[in-house]
Amino acid sequence: MTTQKSNSKVKNYVTTNRFYIEIGTNIVASFSECSGISIEVQKEVYHEGGVNEQQRISLGQTCFSDITLKRGMTDDSAFSAWLGELFEGKTKRRNVNILTFNQGGEIMKSWCLIGAIPVGWQIPSLEAEGNMVAVEELTLAFEGLKMGKQSAGGDEVSRDGTGYFAESAWK
Repeated sequence: MTTQKSNSKVKNYVTTNRFYIEIGTNIVASFSECSGISIEVQKEVYHEGGVNEQQRISLGQTCFSDITLKRGMTDDSAFSAWLGELFEGKTKRRNVNILTFNQGGEIMKSWCLIGAIPVGWQIPSLEAEGNMVAVEELTLAFEGLKMGKQSAGGDEVSRDGTGYFAESAWK
């Protein structure tokens, strides 16, 4: 008698990670390393006179660190043009999704960077062979973050009359 193994663990097992960059509905690049996804909420601590066993905490502004993607490849001309705009000082802010997939091709985790803009870009040594454009390091600053397990969508975003991104930027 043979027993069958459940594929549920294999199906959700993420192998050596590649981090895929999605803008709009297109995956435009992949990177082998992603660092700096962190959020810090500023806080103020208040102590009440005579209450020594407690403190009050008031939450303040949320700070997002820049995200650095390393050792990437792309053949998407629109993505390369977006990075190239950095030199001209007219780079548009975009919602950029960082995706990881399992072996079955399903999204395991997604991070949607709201209003992302490149603030650093480095290419590796140039080689004559190959038709892919390598990106050694890309640093993105962003103004908001959504996390999930789906493609968060997104494209070029603009601000509303109050100076914040329109509600559509968050959908």
